[in-house]
Amino acid sequence: MSRTMGRSTTAPTGDGTRPAWKARAWAQLEAARARVLRMLAGLPERVLMNQHSPLMSPLIWDVAHVANYEEQWLLRALGAPALTDPAFDTIYDAFRHPRSTRSTLPLLPPESAFAYAARVREAVRAHLSEHVPEDGDTPLLAGGYVFGMVAQHEQQHAETLAATLQLMTEVEYRLPPVPARPAPAPVSRHPVLISGGVARLGSTHPWAFDNERPVHTREVRPFLLDAHPVTNGEYQAFIEDGGYAEPRWWHPKGWDFVRAEALAHPQFWLPQQAGRWLRRRFGQVEPLPPDDPVQHVCWYEADAYARWAGKRLPTESEWERAAHGACDVAREHPWGDAPPTAAHANLGGDTWGPLPVGSHPEGVSAEGVWGLLGDVWEWTASDFQPYAGFGAFPYREYSEVFFGEDYKVLRGGAWASAPVAVRNGFRNWDYPIRRQIFAGFRCASEA
Repeated sequence: MSRTMGRSTTAPTGDGTRPAWKARAWAQLEAARARVLRMLAGLPERVLMNQHSPLMSPLIWDVAHVANYEEQWLLRALGAPALTDPAFDTIYDAFRHPRSTRSTLPLLPPESAFAYAARVREAVRAHLSEHVPEDGDTPLLAGGYVFGMVAQHEQQHAETLAATLQLMTEVEYRLPPVPARPAPAPVSRHPVLISGGVARLGSTHPWAFDNERPVHTREVRPFLLDAHPVTNGEYQAFIEDGGYAEPRWWHPKGWDFVRAEALAHPQFWLPQQAGRWLRRRFGQVEPLPPDDPVQHVCWYEADAYARWAGKRLPTESEWERAAHGACDVAREHPWGDAPPTAAHANLGGDTWGPLPVGSHPEGVSAEGVWGLLGDVWEWTASDFQPYAGFGAFPYREYSEVFFGEDYKVLRGGAWASAPVAVRNGFRNWDYPIRRQIFAGFRCASEA
């Protein structure tokens, strides 16, 4: 998803309350920065400057980009003096420069990029404490919206950095110690019946993005939804049944993609050895965990598996109906409005991969659906389209320019997604051929 500064249009509408937000906003900004610095600590300059894949930017481009975005929105847009010439914005404009060309730009070297990010953050701290009113009623400041936008933006780039590190092959990325894998609870293999009726969709969160608004209702027919995302072991059965060689399961464009790329399994899977699949995870080769949600599959792969299984992908309205539950009030998360913890969902990046289904018993929805938030993004059947009444805010390039049939919607967040950027109403999107993202899926069928 591209993030560039543009002309403000329509302000978001909230619930009318104005809770104190400064402390939370600052904490989220600092959490995002600390995560980025941890991820990149110790990497040599050449690794930070190299372009490891045409699909991704050089790692150091992201560092200066998030700093430049922060300067534009938390300093200049709020009346603070500019720290750099606006011409500098062009280099780090995500919309102007495709990822495949960014290594050719006159990028700041690592020492200068990190120093720039620190200088912007210190100026933001001073401006926030001395000049920004907590009860500001401008659209950008209502509920601290613009600060939440910037914090989420940096966390989204932390997830992008994780995808780049996974693609990196010239050096092995040294993973930090990770928490012990939990002992998963039993999860039903039977689908969950989701009752039909009027579903409440969208988000009233004060930091919700424009494409999550306005909150609205939509009629949803009863349907069946898998109790958990499709696992590696389940996807392996599709492969071993010749799924990648059978065109009847594939969307025509997907079949063309499979043949053009000679696909035979998800990205980063390695051929079986001694009867067992392996995977490459951040440069390390290890056995493929059969009970983890499958990831690094594109939309076409998810759609083909669903057809093979006699099912389909859920629409995003169905997915959100399952996440909210059968209630009149739009919940923030499947379990309610309580903030996510490790017992609710695998979020925040510390696990460096999905966990077995059944690992988060407190995150189960009221109707018995597991893992709707965290572990893997979930492809839906839906194209990325605006809700009725949509208004771009604070710039068109966040959502509006991506609406259409080219992009498919993903829901739910992944292990690399930050809790601040994940909620029932959050909408992600990408091309249906993308595999480097931390995406999986679950299936639905008619009731």
